[in-house]
Amino acid sequence: MTSRISTLAVHAGEEKRKPYGAVTTPIVRTSTFTFADSAEIMAFMRLKASGAWPVRDEYGRYSNPTQSAAERKLAALEGGQAALLFSSGMGAITCTLLALLSSGDHVIFVKDCYHRSREFMTKCLPRWGIECTPVLLDEPAALEAAVRPNTRLILTETPTNPYLRVVDLGRISKIASKHRVITMVDSTMASPVNLKPLEYGIDLVIHSATKYLGGHNDLLAGAVIGPRSLLQGVEHMRGLLGGMSNPNEAYLLLRGLKTLALRVQRQNENGLMVAQFLEGHPRVLRVYYPGLASHPDHEVAARQMAGFGGVVTFELQGDLDMTGQFIDELRIPYIGPTFGGVESIVEQPAALLSLDPREREAAGIKDNLVRYALGVEDAEDLIADLDQALAKTWQGV
Repeated sequence: MTSRISTLAVHAGEEKRKPYGAVTTPIVRTSTFTFADSAEIMAFMRLKASGAWPVRDEYGRYSNPTQSAAERKLAALEGGQAALLFSSGMGAITCTLLALLSSGDHVIFVKDCYHRSREFMTKCLPRWGIECTPVLLDEPAALEAAVRPNTRLILTETPTNPYLRVVDLGRISKIASKHRVITMVDSTMASPVNLKPLEYGIDLVIHSATKYLGGHNDLLAGAVIGPRSLLQGVEHMRGLLGGMSNPNEAYLLLRGLKTLALRVQRQNENGLMVAQFLEGHPRVLRVYYPGLASHPDHEVAARQMAGFGGVVTFELQGDLDMTGQFIDELRIPYIGPTFGGVESIVEQPAALLSLDPREREAAGIKDNLVRYALGVEDAEDLIADLDQALAKTWQGV
């Protein structure tokens, strides 16, 4: 099959001829899968013991035909050998880390990453004897300097959340290869339309499929994509921990993935247009968007990414309350903590992070920061809405 992204999004991973002649892959709702006789069970067990993967469906906590179709499609979109679906993005991250790490291991992670990922690595993993070292993205030499003899894994995001910093994946891959360390990249903010980390030598790609992959703000799922040799242990751990997705969510994901390329293309266009508008507005102090020349990682992003995404983060003149007032004046976006869907959604990260200003400061989140996740509406309407909200908020100031 062709490797073009739109064709893969529509057709990859699914059988051409489906049950009952259906166009869409059906939702297979069953908790268990039966065998015709004892001989079929023994044949299944022999095949399973040989290391073949996947074999066939046995029990709903391990696999399901609807879920398997979504996994095959995700693997094709990222260019990986296999994919595993989870109940959430955090489920994918935590299960993968627990499967790959043991007591005495060491992990390096880029500090500017999702705060829940950071919390798991700094508060949970040490309880099991796993050390974690954060490194700053702006200190290139710090990553290699942090490598120890017991370093097992390097974890990063690109772009990061919420400042959209872009990591040089080729450099990370080179360092990891030199020291024989596994690399794992959370590429949720990019989507496989804009970036395929495996092409840069990265071992594993993580997605919160809730975001761009699903695209309609109606499902929760996560995924990890990579070589079977690494994912076999993760699959076993998923079965132990019970972090499986379900056939309903898998069906919604399959449906959403079919329009992934179209949606992300529109969100890329909206992101750049809105970022350019905001950068030129006198009430906006700073705009964080990799597509702008002013972004600290613009050169890396332009070289590494096919598009810059639909999330724009910016700082306004004013304090916590005035920033909240601006958000309240917006008419089009919903207010909430997500991104990647067809509907635009805006949030004030400081308000959702903590009521304690000291905690917000420690996390590097300013009170005047806004994260705008653009949907697929007309950019002209979104810009007009931003313009009127900025005018009303600072009217008479």
